Amino acid sequence: MANPQIVLVTGGNTGLGYEILKALLQSPTPYTLILSARNPTAATEALTELTQAHGKLDVLINNAGASFDRQVESNNLTSEREAFNKTWDTNVTGTHVLTTSLMPLLLLSLNPRLLFMTSGTSALSETEKSEPEAFARINASPAAGWPKDEGVNPVIMYRSVKTGLNMLMTQWWRRLRADGVKVWAVSPGFLATGLAGIGAERLKQMGALDPAEGGKFVRDVVEGKRDGDVGKVIRASMVQPW
Repeated sequence: MANPQIVLVTGGNTGLGYEILKALLQSPTPYTLILSARNPTAATEALTELTQAHGKLDVLINNAGASFDRQVESNNLTSEREAFNKTWDTNVTGTHVLTTSLMPLLLLSLNPRLLFMTSGTSALSETEKSEPEAFARINASPAAGWPKDEGVNPVIMYRSVKTGLNMLMTQWWRRLRADGVKVWAVSPGFLATGLAGIGAERLKQMGALDPAEGGKFVRDVVEGKRDGDVGKVIRASMVQPW
């Protein structure tokens, strides 16, 4: 039997990352799974393990991300600038730097795959949609006056940054096309994870799905079921509009 594919999942200790790892473990296809958390030490440890113990990487799943919009409202962050920079640094800059660091190992794979975890809220062409309910909520205009009440789930920073991540994906797809690396931005759907900071149960009441559904979707991408959509932002049932 061929050696198991080596898969690195960032942010794999909780939420969607945990469900991705669980879905891959439940697959009849064997994998060697490596979990990396969202901090420099963990990233360095993952790179060391890959280099010394495995010598290559087959699949990089850039799942680690964070939203800091609510932390401005709660005064946990002192300014809009701090929150926006932290959102960008976590979701885009950190992802780009890690991908760059691991690229020599990924290019040693016979079937390399690179996934960027984006958001269903990131499509520019859907910023005026009012259906389904999730779009009606995030695209609604607040009442006149200042400061603005963005409701239960403010997303202006997170949403803007994930749109930037989509561009990052297209540039990695452009850079790696001649190398045969399959690249996607994966939009896993509205999931009841801890990302929004409002609790899984509240998110379920708002229509969020079990995070396990997102894990199974990512497993499908890893196992070749969306190979016809490389270079795109993909949802479970369609290619997401730009």
